[in-house]
Amino acid sequence: MEGSLKKKLNCWEHKKCGRQPGGQRAEELGICPVTVCCDLNGTHEGQNAGRACWAIAGSLCGGKIQGTYAQKLHNCWTCDFMKSVKVEEETSQFGFSTTLLGMERVREKQGQLVSAAASGDANSSK
Repeated sequence: MEGSLKKKLNCWEHKKCGRQPGGQRAEELGICPVTVCCDLNGTHEGQNAGRACWAIAGSLCGGKIQGTYAQKLHNCWTCDFMKSVKVEEETSQFGFSTTLLGMERVREKQGQLVSAAASGDANSSK
């Protein structure tokens, strides 16, 4: 890869759990809700909730179904994947968030930036 550009992995890619649609363990263990949660698509530049898995109740981590956000967050703080996302995103333009509200605000800012860029492109073509 060129320069410092590195593909940002989703949790199922990092953990190699195989629980994404079409994954090697999806039929056996079921599809993890993180892999199909469209509401968080794009958060921390991930696919669906792939880089915000700690916010999804019922995710399948460590071989078992995790509980609610409040129940699972303690375990998530010790997770190597969450730690790596935190390190990558803290220095990014939009930062890192563990809460749904924080992630929604980041996506709003990203949308505003895209809209502003699109307006700038439209104005520069006149």
